[in-house]
Amino acid sequence: MPVLRLIKAYLRVNLQMALAYRAEAVVHIAVNLMWLGWELLSLTIIFNNTATLGGWGPGELVALLGVFRLVNTLMAAVIWPNTEYFNTSVRDGSLDYMLLLPVNSLFVVTFSRLTLWRLWEPILAVILIAAGLGLSGAGAAPLNLAAFLVLVLAGAVILYSLWIALIAFTFWFTKFDNNVTILQALLDTGRYPATVYPTWLRVIVTFIVPIALATTVPLQALRGELSGPQVALFLGISLLSLWVATQIWRRGVRRYNGASS
Repeated sequence: MPVLRLIKAYLRVNLQMALAYRAEAVVHIAVNLMWLGWELLSLTIIFNNTATLGGWGPGELVALLGVFRLVNTLMAAVIWPNTEYFNTSVRDGSLDYMLLLPVNSLFVVTFSRLTLWRLWEPILAVILIAAGLGLSGAGAAPLNLAAFLVLVLAGAVILYSLWIALIAFTFWFTKFDNNVTILQALLDTGRYPATVYPTWLRVIVTFIVPIALATTVPLQALRGELSGPQVALFLGISLLSLWVATQIWRRGVRRYNGASS
């Protein structure tokens, strides 16, 4: 199948690029671990001055940090590397080559650039989640764990949908280079539970720009705080966001003139 062959080719090319810059990958891993240490130190400082943050204890915040890092891995390994490349390809017309391939253009734009060295981060994220749940004394029932996994996937779909919509604006605004900055700023709100924000901002990050659905909500499911209908609702929101984003993408592609115009 063309898609499978394309995936294999992308993995091979990106693996070769990663091996060509092994020292850079090691530096990035070291910096990533340094940031993790800083994040944990920040939580320690916060909880030296308060018992809870928005009703969440220290163990729960460590688990939330793990969920945030789990979702952020998708962005760092797949989304960020492809954004700059896409913006440039729209301006110089090289997007033509992607659109002419006998596979879905959005698939090509999404997976042509991969940061493979970041694929170890989900392991670290799972360790943080397990450690946080252990510190909080909360267990994970099988049904809650299943809901958690479903909502993590739903959260990833939501972030992916936001990314699609933002890069598609490049078809209308050719110099729109701030899409990464905008999405990263929105994503950073997921480092803390939505309950720490004022009501108006909580509504924004939960329903209008649903970053909380990618971080806070999955952990709430793991803690057994969500009912079946609520899980179904949030899953439906993620599917709706993907549908809306793909419609924006298709309209943008139809608007694209190409290098020959």
